[in-house]
Amino acid sequence: MTHRNFLHTYDLTAHELRNVLALSQAPIAALGRPLDGKGAALIFEKPSNRTRHSMEMAVVQLGGHPVYTRGEEVGIDVRESVEDITNVMSGYHALLCARVFDHSVLHRMAAVSSVPVVNMLSDFAHPLQAVADVLTMQQVFGDLAGKTVTFVGDFNNVARSLCEASAMLGMHIRLGCPEGYDAQDTELLGLTELGAASVEQYRDIAIAVSGAHAVHTDTWTSMGQESESEEREAVFAGFEVTNEIMSLADSQAVFMHCLPAHRGQEVSPSVIDGPQSKVYQQAHNRMHAARGVLAFLMGANI
Repeated sequence: MTHRNFLHTYDLTAHELRNVLALSQAPIAALGRPLDGKGAALIFEKPSNRTRHSMEMAVVQLGGHPVYTRGEEVGIDVRESVEDITNVMSGYHALLCARVFDHSVLHRMAAVSSVPVVNMLSDFAHPLQAVADVLTMQQVFGDLAGKTVTFVGDFNNVARSLCEASAMLGMHIRLGCPEGYDAQDTELLGLTELGAASVEQYRDIAIAVSGAHAVHTDTWTSMGQESESEEREAVFAGFEVTNEIMSLADSQAVFMHCLPAHRGQEVSPSVIDGPQSKVYQQAHNRMHAARGVLAFLMGANI
Protein backbone atom coordinates (compact mmCIF):
# COMPACT_ATOMS: atom_id res chain seq x y z
CA MET A 1 0.00 0.00 0.00
CA THR A 2 1.39 3.41 -0.96
CA HIS A 3 1.58 6.21 1.56
CA ARG A 4 2.30 9.93 1.62
CA ASN A 5 5.00 11.71 3.58
CA PHE A 6 4.95 15.31 4.82
CA LEU A 7 8.53 16.60 4.83
CA HIS A 8 7.91 19.91 3.04
CA THR A 9 4.87 22.12 2.65
CA TYR A 10 4.94 21.48 -1.10
CA ASP A 11 4.52 17.74 -0.55
CA LEU A 12 0.88 18.80 -0.73
CA THR A 13 -0.71 20.33 -3.80
CA ALA A 14 -2.55 23.62 -3.35
CA HIS A 15 -5.83 21.70 -3.49
CA GLU A 16 -4.60 19.25 -0.85
CA LEU A 17 -3.41 22.09 1.38
CA ARG A 18 -6.92 23.57 1.27
CA ASN A 19 -8.28 20.13 2.13
CA VAL A 20 -5.91 19.89 5.10
CA LEU A 21 -7.06 23.33 6.28
CA ALA A 22 -10.67 22.18 6.05
CA LEU A 23 -9.84 19.01 8.00
CA SER A 24 -8.06 21.14 10.61
CA GLN A 25 -11.24 23.11 11.27
CA ALA A 26 -13.70 20.24 11.01
CA PRO A 27 -15.36 18.89 14.17
CA ILE A 28 -13.24 16.09 15.56
CA ALA A 29 -16.19 13.68 15.34
CA ALA A 30 -16.41 14.31 11.60
CA LEU A 31 -12.89 12.94 11.10
CA GLY A 32 -13.73 9.51 12.47
CA ARG A 33 -10.96 7.73 14.31
CA PRO A 34 -8.36 7.00 11.62
CA LEU A 35 -5.74 6.17 14.26
CA ASP A 36 -7.99 3.98 16.39
CA GLY A 37 -5.85 1.32 18.02
CA LYS A 38 -2.71 2.60 16.31
CA GLY A 39 0.47 4.21 17.50
CA ALA A 40 2.33 7.30 16.37
CA ALA A 41 6.05 7.59 17.10
CA LEU A 42 7.09 11.14 18.04
CA ILE A 43 10.90 11.34 17.92
CA PHE A 44 12.43 14.51 19.40
CA GLU A 45 16.11 15.27 18.83
CA LYS A 46 15.14 18.87 19.68
CA PRO A 47 12.84 19.57 22.65
CA SER A 48 9.66 21.59 22.14
CA ASN A 49 6.66 22.94 24.02
CA ARG A 50 4.14 23.48 21.20
CA THR A 51 5.23 20.59 18.99
CA ARG A 52 5.07 17.92 21.68
CA HIS A 53 1.74 18.99 23.15
CA SER A 54 0.05 19.72 19.83
CA MET A 55 1.17 16.44 18.25
CA GLU A 56 0.32 14.26 21.23
CA MET A 57 -3.15 15.78 21.48
CA ALA A 58 -3.73 15.54 17.72
CA VAL A 59 -2.92 11.82 17.78
CA VAL A 60 -5.24 11.27 20.76
CA GLN A 61 -8.05 13.21 19.09
CA LEU A 62 -7.77 10.88 16.08
CA GLY A 63 -8.02 7.84 18.34
CA GLY A 64 -4.34 6.93 18.40
CA HIS A 65 -1.61 6.46 21.00
CA PRO A 66 1.39 8.84 20.83
CA VAL A 67 4.77 7.52 21.94
CA TYR A 68 7.15 10.36 22.82
CA THR A 69 10.79 9.39 22.32
CA ARG A 70 13.82 11.55 23.09
CA GLY A 71 16.69 11.60 20.63
CA GLU A 72 19.12 10.02 23.07
CA GLU A 73 16.78 7.06 23.54
CA VAL A 74 17.29 5.96 19.94
CA GLY A 75 20.68 7.58 19.30
CA ILE A 76 20.23 8.38 15.61
CA ASP A 77 23.37 7.22 13.76
CA VAL A 78 25.14 6.68 17.08
CA ARG A 79 23.32 3.85 18.78
CA GLU A 80 21.50 2.79 15.62
CA SER A 81 21.32 3.93 12.03
CA VAL A 82 18.39 6.02 10.86
CA GLU A 83 17.39 3.16 8.60
CA ASP A 84 17.35 0.54 11.37
CA ILE A 85 15.35 2.83 13.68
CA THR A 86 12.84 3.55 10.92
CA ASN A 87 12.42 -0.06 9.82
CA VAL A 88 11.80 -1.19 13.39
CA MET A 89 9.45 1.63 14.39
CA SER A 90 7.39 1.43 11.20
CA GLY A 91 6.47 -2.09 12.30
CA TYR A 92 4.97 -0.72 15.50
CA HIS A 93 3.34 2.54 14.39
CA ALA A 94 1.00 3.97 11.78
CA LEU A 95 2.99 7.22 11.63
CA LEU A 96 6.60 8.23 12.25
CA CYS A 97 7.04 11.89 13.21
CA ALA A 98 10.47 13.38 13.85
CA ARG A 99 11.89 16.70 15.04
CA VAL A 100 15.52 16.68 13.95
CA PHE A 101 18.60 18.84 13.52
CA ASP A 102 19.53 17.56 10.04
CA HIS A 103 16.87 17.56 7.32
CA SER A 104 18.57 14.68 5.50
CA VAL A 105 17.57 12.37 8.38
CA LEU A 106 13.93 12.78 7.36
CA HIS A 107 14.67 11.89 3.75
CA ARG A 108 16.53 8.78 4.88
CA MET A 109 13.56 7.82 7.06
CA ALA A 110 11.13 8.34 4.20
CA ALA A 111 13.27 6.24 1.86
CA VAL A 112 12.78 3.08 3.94
CA SER A 113 9.60 3.66 5.96
CA SER A 114 6.47 1.59 5.25
CA VAL A 115 4.30 4.28 6.92
CA PRO A 116 4.02 8.08 6.54
CA VAL A 117 6.93 10.17 7.83
CA VAL A 118 6.09 13.64 9.17
CA ASN A 119 8.54 16.50 9.62
CA MET A 120 7.97 18.05 13.06
CA LEU A 121 10.88 20.44 12.33
CA SER A 122 14.28 20.28 10.71
CA ASP A 123 17.01 22.80 10.00
CA PHE A 124 15.51 23.29 6.53
CA ALA A 125 11.72 23.22 6.92
CA HIS A 126 8.88 23.46 9.43
CA PRO A 127 5.76 22.53 7.43
CA LEU A 128 3.46 21.85 10.41
CA GLN A 129 4.12 25.39 11.62
CA ALA A 130 3.32 26.70 8.14
CA VAL A 131 -0.07 24.96 8.11
CA ALA A 132 -0.88 26.54 11.48
CA ASP A 133 0.28 29.92 10.16
CA VAL A 134 -1.93 29.94 7.08
CA LEU A 135 -4.81 28.46 9.10
CA THR A 136 -4.57 31.40 11.50
CA MET A 137 -4.43 33.95 8.69
CA GLN A 138 -7.38 32.25 6.99
CA GLN A 139 -9.41 32.47 10.20
CA VAL A 140 -8.69 36.20 10.37
CA PHE A 141 -9.00 37.19 6.71
CA GLY A 142 -10.94 34.40 4.99
CA ASP A 143 -9.65 33.67 1.48
CA LEU A 144 -5.95 34.53 1.45
CA ALA A 145 -5.57 34.95 -2.31
CA GLY A 146 -4.37 38.50 -2.97
CA LYS A 147 -3.51 39.23 0.68
CA THR A 148 0.04 40.25 1.59
CA VAL A 149 2.20 38.39 4.09
CA THR A 150 5.55 39.78 5.23
CA PHE A 151 8.28 37.89 7.03
CA VAL A 152 10.92 39.95 8.87
CA GLY A 153 14.26 38.48 9.92
CA ASP A 154 16.19 35.32 9.11
CA PHE A 155 14.95 33.38 6.08
CA ASN A 156 15.10 30.17 8.07
CA ASN A 157 13.12 26.93 8.19
CA VAL A 158 10.03 28.70 9.56
CA ALA A 159 10.14 31.48 6.96
CA ARG A 160 10.74 29.04 4.10
CA SER A 161 7.73 26.86 4.91
CA LEU A 162 5.50 29.85 5.69
CA CYS A 163 6.30 31.38 2.30
CA GLU A 164 5.67 28.10 0.49
CA ALA A 165 2.24 27.63 2.07
CA SER A 166 1.36 31.29 1.49
CA ALA A 167 2.44 31.03 -2.15
CA MET A 168 0.27 27.96 -2.67
CA LEU A 169 -2.73 29.97 -1.48
CA GLY A 170 -2.04 32.85 -3.85
CA MET A 171 -0.70 35.46 -1.42
CA HIS A 172 1.68 38.34 -2.13
CA ILE A 173 4.95 37.55 -0.34
CA ARG A 174 7.38 40.10 1.01
CA LEU A 175 10.63 39.44 2.84
CA GLY A 176 12.62 41.87 4.95
CA CYS A 177 15.94 40.15 5.61
CA PRO A 178 19.54 41.29 6.24
CA GLU A 179 22.16 40.40 3.67
CA GLY A 180 23.47 36.89 4.14
CA TYR A 181 20.28 35.78 5.88
CA ASP A 182 17.96 36.24 2.92
CA ALA A 183 16.31 33.94 0.39
CA GLN A 184 18.28 32.89 -2.67
CA ASP A 185 17.00 33.86 -6.12
CA THR A 186 16.16 30.22 -6.85
CA GLU A 187 13.89 30.09 -3.80
CA LEU A 188 12.17 33.34 -4.76
CA LEU A 189 11.52 31.89 -8.21
CA GLY A 190 10.25 28.69 -6.61
CA LEU A 191 7.67 30.66 -4.64
CA THR A 192 6.39 32.21 -7.86
CA GLU A 193 6.14 28.76 -9.39
CA LEU A 194 4.13 27.59 -6.37
CA GLY A 195 1.51 30.24 -7.12
CA ALA A 196 2.47 33.40 -5.22
CA ALA A 197 0.71 36.51 -6.49
CA SER A 198 4.07 38.30 -6.23
CA VAL A 199 7.39 37.83 -4.45
CA GLU A 200 9.58 40.72 -3.24
CA GLN A 201 12.61 40.88 -0.97
CA TYR A 202 14.00 44.00 0.71
CA ARG A 203 16.76 44.97 3.12
CA ASP A 204 14.49 47.73 4.50
CA ILE A 205 11.77 46.22 6.68
CA ALA A 206 9.70 49.39 6.51
CA ILE A 207 9.24 48.80 2.78
CA ALA A 208 8.62 45.08 3.30
CA VAL A 209 5.91 45.70 5.91
CA SER A 210 4.17 48.59 4.12
CA GLY A 211 0.52 47.68 3.53
CA ALA A 212 0.97 44.04 4.67
CA HIS A 213 -2.00 42.17 6.12
CA ALA A 214 0.12 39.83 8.27
CA VAL A 215 3.60 40.48 9.67
CA HIS A 216 5.58 37.46 10.83
CA THR A 217 8.94 37.18 12.52
CA ASP A 218 11.00 34.60 14.41
CA THR A 219 13.84 34.54 16.90
CA TRP A 220 17.16 35.78 15.56
CA THR A 221 19.01 32.75 16.93
CA SER A 222 17.38 29.35 16.58
CA MET A 223 18.09 26.22 18.58
CA GLY A 224 21.51 24.89 17.65
CA GLN A 225 22.81 28.35 16.67
CA GLU A 226 23.59 29.59 20.18
CA SER A 227 27.28 30.13 19.36
CA GLU A 228 26.18 32.71 16.76
CA SER A 229 24.03 34.75 19.16
CA GLU A 230 26.32 37.75 19.54
CA GLU A 231 27.03 37.97 15.82
CA ARG A 232 23.37 37.62 14.93
CA GLU A 233 22.27 40.30 17.38
CA ALA A 234 24.60 42.73 15.61
CA VAL A 235 23.43 41.71 12.14
CA PHE A 236 19.73 41.86 13.01
CA ALA A 237 19.83 45.20 14.83
CA GLY A 238 17.17 47.28 13.11
CA PHE A 239 14.99 44.25 12.28
CA GLU A 240 12.81 44.47 15.38
CA VAL A 241 9.05 44.60 14.74
CA THR A 242 7.97 47.65 16.72
CA ASN A 243 4.74 49.63 16.94
CA GLU A 244 6.23 52.07 14.47
CA ILE A 245 6.87 49.25 11.99
CA MET A 246 3.39 47.76 12.51
CA SER A 247 1.85 51.20 11.86
CA LEU A 248 3.12 50.91 8.27
CA ALA A 249 1.12 47.72 7.67
CA ASP A 250 -2.55 47.53 6.70
CA SER A 251 -4.87 49.10 9.29
CA GLN A 252 -6.29 45.64 10.08
CA ALA A 253 -2.90 43.90 10.05
CA VAL A 254 -2.02 41.14 12.50
CA PHE A 255 1.31 40.22 14.07
CA MET A 256 2.42 36.58 14.18
CA HIS A 257 5.35 34.70 15.71
CA CYS A 258 5.91 30.93 15.91
CA LEU A 259 7.35 31.24 19.46
CA PRO A 260 9.37 31.09 21.61
CA ALA A 261 9.84 34.87 21.39
CA HIS A 262 12.48 37.20 22.74
CA ARG A 263 10.77 40.46 23.64
CA GLY A 264 13.00 43.43 22.98
CA GLN A 265 14.93 41.63 20.25
CA GLU A 266 12.92 40.54 17.21
CA VAL A 267 9.68 42.06 18.54
CA SER A 268 8.69 44.78 20.98
CA PRO A 269 6.67 43.68 24.03
CA SER A 270 3.95 46.16 23.08
CA VAL A 271 3.52 44.43 19.71
CA ILE A 272 3.55 40.77 20.72
CA ASP A 273 1.38 41.49 23.77
CA GLY A 274 -0.78 44.04 21.98
CA PRO A 275 -4.16 43.89 20.22
CA GLN A 276 -2.74 43.04 16.79
CA SER A 277 -0.97 39.93 18.06
CA LYS A 278 -2.34 36.51 17.12
CA VAL A 279 0.51 34.47 18.57
CA TYR A 280 -1.58 32.42 21.00
CA GLN A 281 -4.28 31.67 18.43
CA GLN A 282 -1.44 30.69 16.12
CA ALA A 283 0.09 28.46 18.80
CA HIS A 284 -3.24 26.77 19.55
CA ASN A 285 -3.68 26.16 15.83
CA ARG A 286 -0.58 23.98 15.92
CA MET A 287 -2.80 21.25 17.39
CA HIS A 288 -5.60 21.75 14.87
CA ALA A 289 -3.14 21.89 11.96
CA ALA A 290 -1.41 18.71 13.15
CA ARG A 291 -4.76 16.96 13.42
CA GLY A 292 -5.63 18.02 9.88
CA VAL A 293 -2.31 16.85 8.46
CA LEU A 294 -2.37 13.50 10.25
CA ALA A 295 -6.01 12.90 9.30
CA PHE A 296 -5.16 13.65 5.66
CA LEU A 297 -2.20 11.26 5.69
CA MET A 298 -4.42 8.54 7.16
CA GLY A 299 -6.97 8.98 4.39
CA ALA A 300 -9.64 11.07 6.15
CA ASN A 301 -11.83 13.28 4.01
CA ILE A 302 -14.82 15.55 4.52
